[in-house]
Amino acid sequence: MKLSARVEYGVRAMAVLAFHYDQGPLPLREIARREGISLQFLGQIFLDLRRAGLANSVRGAKGGYLLAHRPNLIKIGDIVRAVEGPIVPMDCLDKNNSLRCHRDEGCMARWVWEKLRDRINEVLDSVTLAELIEMKSG
Repeated sequence: MKLSARVEYGVRAMAVLAFHYDQGPLPLREIARREGISLQFLGQIFLDLRRAGLANSVRGAKGGYLLAHRPNLIKIGDIVRAVEGPIVPMDCLDKNNSLRCHRDEGCMARWVWEKLRDRINEVLDSVTLAELIEMKSG
């Protein structure tokens, strides 16, 4: 299983905002430059982050983006789900997917996929942005 570039860039961009928390809004162009991410692509990612209530935008000459919550309240899992949707390693686990397996509950391997999904979510939800930037700084 491989996470998408949207996930990677979303986490990196939010880490930049966490690192600059309490310093006011940071222009999207500056985040894109620092992280080497396409401005247009990053703009699409921030639409999802705003919709999920994880980032706020400020208009004007001194505008930009900032975290909607303190870094210790935003989990990496929140960011992943905001930009990618539910974490499901197999289509059969996605309740919104029309490609659900016809074997569904009768599948002998399903419990493995459920356990994998649960552990991935557990790990992603056990790390906050504050911890992420602390690891980098420390």
